[in-house]
Amino acid sequence: MANSRQASVLAWIHLMRIHHKVQRREITHLAEYDLTLPQFDVLAQLHREEGITQQCLADRLLVTKGNVCGLMDRMVEQGLVERRADPEDRRAYMLHLTPKGKALIQEVLPAQSRIIAEQIEKLAPEKQKALLDLLGELDRAIEE
Repeated sequence: MANSRQASVLAWIHLMRIHHKVQRREITHLAEYDLTLPQFDVLAQLHREEGITQQCLADRLLVTKGNVCGLMDRMVEQGLVERRADPEDRRAYMLHLTPKGKALIQEVLPAQSRIIAEQIEKLAPEKQKALLDLLGELDRAIEE
């Protein structure tokens, strides 16, 4: 049991180190566009699906709605995102990319994806597949 637990902890430490290394590269790249990682995450989520509520966005980003409100205020001021009243709930806003936000995510996203892919591609294709399978299995096993 002790060896299994030690391997689990070491695996976790490796995952965190890898995450940190990749994230540093992402942050450096995004700084060239005057974007933070949370701002990029918002742009990417809205690029994937516009017209979602702030609560839905918070759920997808795994943060509180309060965190999203402040972030949205700054991104609205920057002209990247706009809030539109929800026709079904006057208390809620639907989030949409502005033309400036759409242009920015279309410019940034390919390079951002390339940065991540370059890190994973340091493994042979069969090991990439095995890693994906293992991480997917772990993700499903620890569902909340």
